[in-house]
Amino acid sequence: MTHPSPVAGARPAVPSAAERAYRHLKQAILEQVYPGGQLVSEGEIAEATGVSRTPVREALLRLESEGLVRLYPKRGALIRPVSAREIADVIEARRLVELHAAERVWPRRAALRADLARWLDEMRRAHAAGDLTALMAADRAFHAAVVEAAGNEILAELYHRLRDRQLRMGEASFRLSPGWAEVALAEHAGQLAALDGDDPQAWRDAVAGHIDTAATMLGALR
Repeated sequence: MTHPSPVAGARPAVPSAAERAYRHLKQAILEQVYPGGQLVSEGEIAEATGVSRTPVREALLRLESEGLVRLYPKRGALIRPVSAREIADVIEARRLVELHAAERVWPRRAALRADLARWLDEMRRAHAAGDLTALMAADRAFHAAVVEAAGNEILAELYHRLRDRQLRMGEASFRLSPGWAEVALAEHAGQLAALDGDDPQAWRDAVAGHIDTAATMLGALR
């Protein structure tokens, strides 16, 4: 059986109205355009995104399921404030996921190391250029490469949600902490060095130590 060939010059699918509203609002929450504790109305979001209220409601339901907003009928959506408990819970969940992944990937560390080295190079280039957005994206990709290499798609999806929530917690702190980049670069280099060795515990300790650093920096926000 033959399958039709892709149409030459076909354009990528255009996101639905609900998807556009979801992306806009999520980005605004993560970048703290809408800070924690702010109540946002459906009409305000609809006007900002150029869509009707129905797709806005769909987007808000999706964001509520991700723990980023709390919905109040006829009033709008409350951007959930970051609490000390949420920070602790996110770090604990990250530790469970990332340390499990670190153990799973050790037998395949040679292939993983090449990916991590590439993302570390991206981090260094972004840091040299003063591009914080690219730096944080490369940092996130470095961590995600470890989790995704473990081969569990559910854990990988969970991990990305955890990092979304951590981004909301830590963006302002990172912007105000000029030493963060140097610490992250040094600790990621230490993880690569551990992969080059023959001690799986040293690798696991390097991963755990980096999560502990994140916990310390986020804890300083409270």
